[in-house]
Amino acid sequence: MEAAKSTDNYINLIKIPKNGEIIEGKIIGKGRSSVFIDLGNIGTGIIYGKEFYEAKDQLKRSKVGDVIFAKIVETENEDGYTELSLSKAGKEMAWDSLKKRKDDDEILIVKILGANKGGLLAEVEGIPAFLPVSQLSSDNYPKVEGGDNLKILKALQKFVGKEMEVKIFDISSEENKLILSERAKETREIKEILKNYSIGDIVEGEITGVVDFGAFIRFSAKEKTAEGKTPELEGLIHISELDWRLIEKPSETVKVGQKVKAKIIDIQNEKISLSLKALKEDPWKDIEKEYKKDDIIKGEVTKINPFGAFIQLSPEIQGLCHISEFGTQKKMEEDLEVGKKYDFQILSIDPKEHRMSLRLK
Repeated sequence: MEAAKSTDNYINLIKIPKNGEIIEGKIIGKGRSSVFIDLGNIGTGIIYGKEFYEAKDQLKRSKVGDVIFAKIVETENEDGYTELSLSKAGKEMAWDSLKKRKDDDEILIVKILGANKGGLLAEVEGIPAFLPVSQLSSDNYPKVEGGDNLKILKALQKFVGKEMEVKIFDISSEENKLILSERAKETREIKEILKNYSIGDIVEGEITGVVDFGAFIRFSAKEKTAEGKTPELEGLIHISELDWRLIEKPSETVKVGQKVKAKIIDIQNEKISLSLKALKEDPWKDIEKEYKKDDIIKGEVTKINPFGAFIQLSPEIQGLCHISEFGTQKKMEEDLEVGKKYDFQILSIDPKEHRMSLRLK
């Protein structure tokens, strides 16, 4: 009875391994295409076949006596060995490590291995990673006018081979997804700096980039950091905030290097939205003194869309001649020509919404 109890206690001390578990062991032998691992009380493990070739380079560098971690593929094969995978264990441990590094909000230094029009390619702990264009810092964001994919790709390719400081933005081992962010590392500092700003503040800065949706402006922060440096902030002037008049191309209104004053109209987290037109007098403010319902006025067709035609009445005032006034787009395009002037009748004026409806006279 005592002997039986002793045997039972011994068995209870041995943890029975399961498929998928990561286990530690010591290399005790190496063959041409196999490696034998001492797993202690569990017995002997083996890495061979597909699992050997997947980790061949790493196994070649190892030697007898080295301690390794491997994942159990089969608890006991027909030869009595526990089949192991070094590569699967490495990936699983890498994902666990990366999740912890994300939780710890750790800054990582990665080398950029490639680029495509959507962003940059890298690798962290052997796991492929992606750094989207949208997660680049303001300094490295490709400010390409018109969003030309080839120009964006060319701007991104200059980072290949260089190192960047990033944080893990999103991670999912199930989806094999590792998304990095360069912008995230500066978010906390920017948020602190922006506490000194309010909507309505006026800043003076320099246009650093002009794109199809607006212009970027960089300006110096109000206060210095603890190190005595004056941080640089960057915000976006949306195309609709460049001027009161309708703008087709921001590059026709502002240029890179141009010094401008702008008004802060919104602050969301670390994003700053600014306006140039907010510092100009609203041309629609007293428009009803000059234009009245039913007036006949002359205007130039500047643009024809499926829903109507834009009519320039003055440098800053435009009205819309809706397609319903013509019946079909074909009829509208037959009656109007971009660049020509016609007589129009004012149907309605809404100064608050900056709208004027017109009819071809």
